[in-house]
Amino acid sequence: MHKKSTTTSFSFWEKKIYFDDIELIVIGSGIVGLSSAISFKEKHKNAKVVVLERGILPYGASTKNAGFACFGSVSELLSDLKNSSEDLVWQTVDMRIKGLEVLRKRLGDKAIDYKEFGGYELFDNKHKYEECADSISLFNKKIKSYTKSNQTYSIENKRIKDFDFNKIQGLIWNKKEGQIDTGKMMQNLIQLALSKGVIILNSVDVSEIKDLNSDVILKTSVGEMTAKRVIVSTNGFANQLLKLTDVKPARAQVLITKPIQHLKFKGTFHYDEGFYYFRNIGNRVLFGGGRNLDFENETSTEFNLNPKIHKRLDNLLKTVILPNTHFEVEHRWCGIMGVGTEKKPIVKKISPNVVCAVRMGGMGVAIGSLVGKLAVTEF
Repeated sequence: MHKKSTTTSFSFWEKKIYFDDIELIVIGSGIVGLSSAISFKEKHKNAKVVVLERGILPYGASTKNAGFACFGSVSELLSDLKNSSEDLVWQTVDMRIKGLEVLRKRLGDKAIDYKEFGGYELFDNKHKYEECADSISLFNKKIKSYTKSNQTYSIENKRIKDFDFNKIQGLIWNKKEGQIDTGKMMQNLIQLALSKGVIILNSVDVSEIKDLNSDVILKTSVGEMTAKRVIVSTNGFANQLLKLTDVKPARAQVLITKPIQHLKFKGTFHYDEGFYYFRNIGNRVLFGGGRNLDFENETSTEFNLNPKIHKRLDNLLKTVILPNTHFEVEHRWCGIMGVGTEKKPIVKKISPNVVCAVRMGGMGVAIGSLVGKLAVTEF
């Protein structure tokens, strides 16, 4: 029989319903956290599962991301292959594709507004474009077992003119890439979790985790809480609790335009090895990235806009993406991702009753649902 919560500012009823006899506490209510809670409830229907979230909304990137349902552009995969083993790169691609399948099956395409317009990679460097174009045949063979397609990637240079892009030397299409509505996805994940009996407590900050083998005690902003098991899914904020050396915060800057009449493109777009990315949302353009302009300042957990990066985003919109189109920026924001020297997520036991599920590498939409399922299997 495990210990009761030591919180003192709550009534008998509140303690009984929310804090006593907790089987699992999940820290973080983003994609991975909610997926972990849902997966655990699917295995243990009657278990009390509590998700703790420090913000009034998910604090990291889950409600702030661009909504790319992607698994890797050609240049990004080429870069990964230069820095990681081939097996690890393709394992990670496999996880992203399977993760998207879990998300789509769990919520349904309508609930997340999934649209498979395809994804495109833009090249302004002829040498880089030719290197990537030469890799298409090999990559199509490698990825066939994952995408079930003979030709996932193809050259689509004729669309450069159709899309009215400027200064672009080549365009490579990934026909299996899609986009989602991030807000709808998170709203429906929350509703699904609640429907299964998961308790979500917002504005609760966790400062310390102690695994006593028989149970786990959390020091929180509302007092101590106790559970049999804990999953930490705070991604870019993992170091604050777990001191993991290979998970660093990575801030992503994003903007969105006002509606644009006769917008000429639909789909998701990658530029400069994925450091820049844009897409249509209806007839608006969402544009983000530029972290490579200022790695030092963007390795941050502070939600601040970076003027240097937003100036660059504005310039690329004017000169490359929408060179002959009037547009106005309506809103700007940023989100915090978790990255490391490798792209594959970290899912492992930290102690007998504590599991971490972090380092989505900017691919949380794709990989997060699978990572949540895998986290539960660690117990």
